[in-house]
Amino acid sequence: MNQLSNLIVEYKVISSLILIMIVLFNRELIIKALRNRAKRKKKDKRSTISTLRNLTNFLLFIVIFLIWSGEIQSFALSIAAFMVAIVLATREYIQCLLGFIYISSTRAFAVGDWIQIDGVFGEVANRDWLKVNLLEVDERGYAYTGKSLSIPNNQFVTHAVKNLNYLRRYANHSFSVTLPPKLNVFLFKDKILEKANEYCEPFNEVAHRYSVLIEKRLEVTISGPEPDLQIATNEYGNLVVSITIFCPTELAIEIEQKLTKDLMECWYTAEKQISPPVAP
Repeated sequence: MNQLSNLIVEYKVISSLILIMIVLFNRELIIKALRNRAKRKKKDKRSTISTLRNLTNFLLFIVIFLIWSGEIQSFALSIAAFMVAIVLATREYIQCLLGFIYISSTRAFAVGDWIQIDGVFGEVANRDWLKVNLLEVDERGYAYTGKSLSIPNNQFVTHAVKNLNYLRRYANHSFSVTLPPKLNVFLFKDKILEKANEYCEPFNEVAHRYSVLIEKRLEVTISGPEPDLQIATNEYGNLVVSITIFCPTELAIEIEQKLTKDLMECWYTAEKQISPPVAP
């Protein structure tokens, strides 16, 4: 069986070579005749000669393809199987490459932006064809944790990405203080808001401009820059005082501590007035 196959291949090789030689030889004879005729009649036959060359090349290609169609089909199947194996082996890399193209085309973020993806919050330190390197940032304290993360580019196609770059300068910082339901917190709500405005006064004008800039860029309305205080209860019946301030990111925790201290002082002062210490 193998010998018969080899004989068939040898026959096709010889017949193809003979066919090519005959076609090319006859074509050159015809072209030579056309050129001699063009010289005698002083006509331009270059277009005819070019058409003849292209036509014979095309017909020759079709004939050779028909002769070798069986072998070409087997070879194509082998190449296809090989390519499928390559794609399966490198599909993760291909997905990362497509993810890089997606990130670049959508401009979801750039190097230096703060982003959040799949619960991970950090600064984009570097990105390449395969991955994005993040410097992890503590979402609560807005400080670097010292950890670096490598996220494959294909994750940015399958997961939602939040661009939090505006948090690098100013943060809409919210925090809560839980208190027992002994006192009426509304009695010193205005004082806490006054303290919050006092702490935010040095940068209030800049915060207002930055807030307007963020709203224009994101086309949404954000709270602030004026401080806000809300009072509610939790499932245990305790009071929950929620305070929101719009302030520079590096001052968020400092102002939070100051307001927490002021709230506690107001609370304990009011508690002492209601329940004065018993004399011995």
